[in-house]
Amino acid sequence: MNSRLIHVENISKRFKKPKSFKMEKESLRSIFLFQREYKNAVDGISFEIDEGEMVGLIGPNGAGKTVTLKILSGILRPDGGNVWIDGMNPYKDRKKYVAKIGVVFGHKSQITYDLTPLDTYGVLKCIYKIPANIYRDNLERFCDLLGVNEFINQPVYSLSMGQKVRAELVCALIHSPKILFLDEATIGIDVIGKEKVRKCLRELNKSDGMTMIFTSHDMKDIENTCDRLMIIDEGKMIYDGSKTSLYEEYSSQRMMEVEFEKPQQEIRLEHVVCTDSDNNPMSKYLYYNHSDVNYNEMILKLMRDYPVKDLAVREPEIEYIIREIYRKKKK
Repeated sequence: MNSRLIHVENISKRFKKPKSFKMEKESLRSIFLFQREYKNAVDGISFEIDEGEMVGLIGPNGAGKTVTLKILSGILRPDGGNVWIDGMNPYKDRKKYVAKIGVVFGHKSQITYDLTPLDTYGVLKCIYKIPANIYRDNLERFCDLLGVNEFINQPVYSLSMGQKVRAELVCALIHSPKILFLDEATIGIDVIGKEKVRKCLRELNKSDGMTMIFTSHDMKDIENTCDRLMIIDEGKMIYDGSKTSLYEEYSSQRMMEVEFEKPQQEIRLEHVVCTDSDNNPMSKYLYYNHSDVNYNEMILKLMRDYPVKDLAVREPEIEYIIREIYRKKKK
């Protein structure tokens, strides 16, 4: 057993799925002869996490992120490998283990539909046998941090998606867990709500030393909270290291945001990848490697061929870097 808080060694998990057929004749035959095949959702992943780390688990849909979190939280048992967390086996020491962790799965609710969030918190107080003074302090603290007080006495069915997610987070925190697992925890939350969640997570990590592992398709969640990234694809680990190291590895990459006088359908520049801006229809993001592109020549061509209003160069966003990792892997 390792002294690290979380020790994962060569875990694997596979699931049965209906067998797919390429030929039409075989597809018709499969209606009468139902066949299955195995898919490796997690394939030999190993890692260690120290107490107090904030780790972002990143990957495309179907990469194995949620399955990995479910194994770590004890919901699923791996087919192979070993998991030790805080000296416990998550699925063998289940009752003792769940008192140490908090879990939020964005597509699965812990709060009861017909009750208020406050009612659910009261039920959790009894389940976790939380002392009255700790329950009172935690309720006040987390509801204040996440802005839940404004709707704590409203029925859950009347809440917006963002309000429900924030209420779910209080459920996960109410018993003072040592480790927090978050799977798409900010799904459906507006910009202000997301910042409240991020601020809460950063504060808990700093003040309580809470260890956190979470997935998100919103790269801003990862970028603004995590120091370490684990990237998985097709059930395998393809990167495990600090966010800083990842940026340094792609230090030759640059991103230029260009604002135009009028919307542009396409920007054609050699060795430059162009994408739309999420925030401004008049802007484009241009990604390039400074070793492949002459910056001065590129600027001159832009100014000559397009109605440029303003531009700024900065480090590429983490989302672009991750796309580059996947692109290189597929090559």
